[in-house]
Amino acid sequence: MNTIFIPHLLKAPKHTLYWDFKQSFRDLPTLTPVRGELWVTHRGNFLEVRAKAETIVTLTCDRCLNQYNQRLALDDSEIILLDSKANLPGIPGEEKEVNLEEMEEALSPQGHFEPESWIYEQLCLSLPVQQNCGADCAGSRLLKDSENGDLAPDNTEVKVDARWSALADLKKQFGTNGH
Repeated sequence: MNTIFIPHLLKAPKHTLYWDFKQSFRDLPTLTPVRGELWVTHRGNFLEVRAKAETIVTLTCDRCLNQYNQRLALDDSEIILLDSKANLPGIPGEEKEVNLEEMEEALSPQGHFEPESWIYEQLCLSLPVQQNCGADCAGSRLLKDSENGDLAPDNTEVKVDARWSALADLKKQFGTNGH
């Protein structure tokens, strides 16, 4: 997908460009290429951007550090204002006061829109904040065992992963039982 010079959108049928794409993104490691559709429509004083895409990513579980695969689906849209003051170069290092009303995405009407960057950003925003491999996660079981005093139901000692030993020592030092 090439960068779009925004005034050229006005010459497209219905002021809309459409892509059916299948591609990989250098900074987003995926098992399968990202497949999807993208529409960019010029609506006078704003751009309407819509996309549907999906892929499979390999993530690392926050609890057990094992890798697992997860389907990543995107069905999103965004309004990007066209503002002649947008993207004006400032003095490097100069602070600029921004009102809350200005806290929105804006591009110059004579500027460019980068569809590939937009899709990449939306996919990154779709990644789960907490990455958990599932209900059978070894890290979840170890955490529950640790919270229960490191004892199994038959009151025998449970083998705790060495990574949790510092927490177990602290709990013993303060005499807490996980609450």
